Amino acid sequence: MWLPIIGLILGIFLGLLTELRIPSEYSNYLSVAILAALDTLLGGIRAHLQNIYDEMVFVSGFFFNIILAASLAFLGVHLGVDLYLVAMFAFGVRLFQNIAVIRRLILSKWSLSREKLKKS
Repeated sequence: MWLPIIGLILGIFLGLLTELRIPSEYSNYLSVAILAALDTLLGGIRAHLQNIYDEMVFVSGFFFNIILAASLAFLGVHLGVDLYLVAMFAFGVRLFQNIAVIRRLILSKWSLSREKLKKS
């Protein structure tokens, strides 16, 4: 559960330390790839909280989502249509759904622990 969070923090830290610049031609690809990665990260946290986390599902979903999103952006560029917006919309909706479920799960666990403390 902590490995994805540590990886995210390490990636952000390394990204801030380097002078790497992404060309503007690749900004659509990078934006959907980052959104797909965040969606997968939040999906993994949600699965962990629901006690259904599977590492293989997480890793395969991570790479599959990124490849699918980048492929949609690539296809859209060659067709002259902004298909990356479709991927951003889909991953954005899933991101907010996962955040809502995570919030509910955390609040329900917190509520149960408060009730247990009151009873004892």
